[in-house]
Amino acid sequence: MTATSDSPASGPAASATKRVFIQTYGCQMNVYDSERMKDVLAPLGYGPAETPDGADLVVLNTCHIREKATEKVYSEVGRLKKLKDAKAADGGKMMIAVAGCVAQAEGAEIMRRAPAVDMVVGPQAYHKLPELVARAARASGEALETSFDVVEKFDALPASRQLEGPSAFLSVQEGCDKFCTFCVVPYTRGAEHSRGADAVLAEARMLAAQGAREIVLLGQNVNAWHGAAPAIDGAGSWDLGRLIRQVALVGGIDRIRYTTSHPGDMDDSLFEAHGAVPELMPYLHLPVQSGSDRVLKAMNRKHDATSYLDIVARMRAARPDIAMASDFIVGFPGETERDFEDTMALVRAVGFASAYSFKYSRRPGTPAAEMLGQVPEEVKDARLQALQALLMEQQVAFNASKVGATVPVLVTGKGRHPGQMLGKSPWLQSVHFDGPDSLMGQIVDVAIVAAGRNSLTGELPGDLSGGRKAA
Repeated sequence: MTATSDSPASGPAASATKRVFIQTYGCQMNVYDSERMKDVLAPLGYGPAETPDGADLVVLNTCHIREKATEKVYSEVGRLKKLKDAKAADGGKMMIAVAGCVAQAEGAEIMRRAPAVDMVVGPQAYHKLPELVARAARASGEALETSFDVVEKFDALPASRQLEGPSAFLSVQEGCDKFCTFCVVPYTRGAEHSRGADAVLAEARMLAAQGAREIVLLGQNVNAWHGAAPAIDGAGSWDLGRLIRQVALVGGIDRIRYTTSHPGDMDDSLFEAHGAVPELMPYLHLPVQSGSDRVLKAMNRKHDATSYLDIVARMRAARPDIAMASDFIVGFPGETERDFEDTMALVRAVGFASAYSFKYSRRPGTPAAEMLGQVPEEVKDARLQALQALLMEQQVAFNASKVGATVPVLVTGKGRHPGQMLGKSPWLQSVHFDGPDSLMGQIVDVAIVAAGRNSLTGELPGDLSGGRKAA
């Protein structure tokens, strides 16, 4: 049966009679949340829309990390209001929802400042979207939900998922207890919470049954995961290394990744998993933020440059082909030229395969926003350009090191050119090559013939008889 917007259907997803467009900003956790929003809205008869103007419901799934994030949301709402008004003039209806971390931080202020918004839902409450949609459709009550009940959220999400490719996100941990002085995540996502191993493994098996070949375990601090052990194990908890070993035993799962990690939560079990579990890809995104111990202390990072380098050395001992990735912030309050040179020295010592780097920007409500010694914009600009030039040099060199090798590629989609396919290497590089559509979702051996700044070019050796199952 097809549900109306006033009465959510129970059971399987209703046939799509309405359309939802979700605009996602920010991290992989937000991408996962957007996927799950589609799942919870499906029983109400919502299918995906390609563009906002074709949607009955538009959801802005926001991120609060970058500068001026809140103003960008209001600007986007202003553009959507024109579409909403035009649809209303034609006798139709469009609802607008603001979700994610800006929704959590701003709450009722969004409803006050942007009357075109019909509902506001925080990252721990999007499982209540069907209720909010029904309430907004009836135009009764305040369509605002920004609670922090993470356990309720996970318990309420539908068991089924709508996969959009052979790689699937699986959220295992939410929230953060680290309280880095530049970061709003503890305030918008709440305290750390780990899902139980039973729930995670059940979702992994379901994803595999639906065709997922790769599982990406997600968390704000994913390596802080310590979930309740499965019932068959009795009392106690597992760590992430143990969980990875068990996910690897799920039939059909050939690749496992996890992101994002904190240096303070790397442990023996995780190092051992990288050395012992072939399904665990040789890639680690481990944000360091700065190479200066003085700046790291001001950031409240709870690690120093030496301990970070020790982690890199241990990881490379466990998995020599590991690709290291990281995050950097330049121009943190009080950062001197010597501090910045310490960061450049750390980058040279590690040799990163890829990295994200940003200028520090004030986040209202965080301790760093009120610190003395705010660095001038022109200084931050110059430092960022120097850092990014070095990081790009290392990324290009890492990519070039794969030329001449034959690597297993998970084919995820079509390339930009006719007859071209696109996939991911074990080191998370994009690889494009000519091949048939039948390779979609397969893992195939590709000979790398050229490398660019952001991708590899390959050729299929031999025949095109199909995908190779990973060892």
